[in-house]
Amino acid sequence: MLPLTEPTDLEPYNRTQYCHWPCECPPVLPPCPAGVSLLMDGCDCCKACARQVGEECNEADTCDYHKGLYCDYSADKPRYEKGVCAYMVGTGCEHDGVIYRNGQSFKPSCKYQCLCVNGAIGCVTLCTDSQPPRVWCQNPRRVKIPGRCCEQWICDEPKKGRKTAPRHAVEALPAEAQGRSRNCVIQTTSWSICSKTCGRGLSLRVSNANERCEMVKESRLCNIRPCGVDITKHIKPGKKCLNIYREEQPKNFTISGCVSKQPYWPKYCGVCVATDHRCCIPYKSKTIDVEFMCPNGAVFTWQVMWINACFCNLSCRNPNDIFAELENYYGYPEIVN
Repeated sequence: MLPLTEPTDLEPYNRTQYCHWPCECPPVLPPCPAGVSLLMDGCDCCKACARQVGEECNEADTCDYHKGLYCDYSADKPRYEKGVCAYMVGTGCEHDGVIYRNGQSFKPSCKYQCLCVNGAIGCVTLCTDSQPPRVWCQNPRRVKIPGRCCEQWICDEPKKGRKTAPRHAVEALPAEAQGRSRNCVIQTTSWSICSKTCGRGLSLRVSNANERCEMVKESRLCNIRPCGVDITKHIKPGKKCLNIYREEQPKNFTISGCVSKQPYWPKYCGVCVATDHRCCIPYKSKTIDVEFMCPNGAVFTWQVMWINACFCNLSCRNPNDIFAELENYYGYPEIVN
């Protein structure tokens, strides 16, 4: 009698081989679309354009880790060969001692509507009825109205005969914040103030201006003014402040040992003398894409804050106040082109 054998659901299969050695790379690097990183493939052989959110990935075709993407193989059980690029699982947020889960919407007060996205808090103001004074107002002040949540803006000083607004006073919303897609209402918060008052910092915002209409955290590099530079010596005699400071010649941006492909000559906000209590902050800026190249040949793109103009007044901001940008009196601080 033949021995009995138990049936099994396990069927042998050949695993797809995505990497092949020796490496065979094209003689010319592939051109990547704007905003897509050029990375070493998963086989550690050739440079390739990184896969983006929602695109197929495998051990050779890697996801764009500069954007916080990873290859999710969960739908390809039990082989786990093919995946889809997805954002890493978001972390919660903490504000005023309260923990909010990723994706949770909340109102810290009657003035703001906020959303937690992967550890970053993006807020929009609910007080939109009162229009703030123009940028020439040195002493803007908000007055509390009994029975109302939102204050009313007033200017404590006359306009000194100014009849028309300066050219830069009327600022436009970014085009992406004005548009609508067929099934998605675009929502984008203002960029937060720079995390550092000097040297390179980060500015954050939350936006759903993407193909999947998902609220995601966006970041950009910012540098309000260089550290270790005595800007006061550039203040002209008889003046107390210097609105704009610029270094003597263009330089390349650097980050983590990687250098921008081209030099830049940015503007920085200046300072006031020690006896003057005004702060010089950006009031007109835009966001540019800067391409970096690393010593190992990797190429990636970072968004960078580009300052066009600064203004010195008494409205000094606390860098740790996440609502400071929503309460500024310049209107819309971000200018596109």
